[in-house]
Amino acid sequence: MQGAEFVARNHTLKTLISVAYNLSPHAITGGPAWVDSEHYDIFAKPSGSPRPSFEEQAAMLRVLLSERFHLTFHRESKVLPIFTLSVAKGGHKLAEGTVLPEGRQPLAIAIGAHGVTFPGKDASSAEFAAVLQRAALDRPLVDKTGLTGRYDFSLSWTPDESQFGGMAPRDSAESTEPDLYTAIQQQMGLKLEATRGPASVLVIDEAERPSDN
Repeated sequence: MQGAEFVARNHTLKTLISVAYNLSPHAITGGPAWVDSEHYDIFAKPSGSPRPSFEEQAAMLRVLLSERFHLTFHRESKVLPIFTLSVAKGGHKLAEGTVLPEGRQPLAIAIGAHGVTFPGKDASSAEFAAVLQRAALDRPLVDKTGLTGRYDFSLSWTPDESQFGGMAPRDSAESTEPDLYTAIQQQMGLKLEATRGPASVLVIDEAERPSDN
């Protein structure tokens, strides 16, 4: 989101679907081969509030996917490799959420030359898990924390080759940040665990390449 404009650059249809329906890209299957290979730029000026919330942006994107890509799909539950997020022994270390004068800001992960930072203000555990699975992880993430509040947090870690599609820069010789599993436990009091379990999967039934504007 840039000011009052919605801008998505160099995205595949699969990654657009993951944002619109709040899913891990690894929980999206089916459709023609190009849904995961052809890239698109989207520029839109939403009506209404000058700075729509993430939920409002996602709703607008769902309409666009239906109208421009003629996307149709169904959902299934499948047992997949997943991550689970739970509260670690000793309890969480999250601070009570700070309400900002300008309202809630979208969560965003920043990737640097020597590590990754993920700050959050007034965010829920579900929102944290949703961004982490869409942007960084190679499998769906199921939030089992049971946390219902809104929190402030600051997470920093050194990514490995399984995260960010293997595209994140790494310099372990200079980075002082721990790996993601350790960072989540030490900095947030949460536990990230790789396992297998049921996950909601979106199966693409039909998708068409959009016509030129």
